[in-house]
Amino acid sequence: VVPYVLITPNETRRNQLQQSKLSFAKKELNDLERWMEEHRPGPIKLVPQRLGGKESEAQARQKQQMMLMQSKYQQKHKREEYVKAKKAAEEAEILKKKAIQREKAERLEVKKRQQEMQRREMFCEDQYYKTNELLNRLDLGLPKTDSCPIANRGPESTAWSRSHTYKQALREDENRRLEEMKQEQRRKAELMEFKQKQEEEARTRAHQNEQRRVNNAFLDRLQNKTQPNNIYQPGNSG
Repeated sequence: VVPYVLITPNETRRNQLQQSKLSFAKKELNDLERWMEEHRPGPIKLVPQRLGGKESEAQARQKQQMMLMQSKYQQKHKREEYVKAKKAAEEAEILKKKAIQREKAERLEVKKRQQEMQRREMFCEDQYYKTNELLNRLDLGLPKTDSCPIANRGPESTAWSRSHTYKQALREDENRRLEEMKQEQRRKAELMEFKQKQEEEARTRAHQNEQRRVNNAFLDRLQNKTQPNNIYQPGNSG
């Protein structure tokens, strides 16, 4: 156990300290009030003079009312412009999404057509090979030209010439169809590009026309509001 000593507080000393603090605070407050009283500003003396411009009170109030109306119309016009710009942005976003979907659909359609053309080409090529194989088999069964005299050429030579002519016609027909398909794809690509350019130009013209219409409407409203007041301004000849 640690021994300790309990010292009782000195009430007299505590009261003296509190009294000295209170007296010092009162002295500072009195000094502040006395300083403010000594440095109080005096009365302001100004030479009377005429204020205001050349306009009368009625004209000034009319001008103030006109400016207030113009500010209201400008705020209203700004709100309308904001709503229109927001709507135009939403419509542009919707048109952009539609254009993207349309482009995807067109690409898918082109891809399907290309696949269909490839399948047709493969089918035509397979048919061509099978036809050639059949004709080659028929040619193998015919006698050779060197081994047969010219006088003996009869139905066999006629069959060979027919098979040769038929193969040549197949080749020409296949080449013609391939060339037609290539030209068709080229025409479709050119038509798609031309259509996209026309849509882009139409959107640009519509946007410019809308901007021009909004600006003209705002200028017309502003001119209609300012014209009657300008007619009744003092100093203007009726």
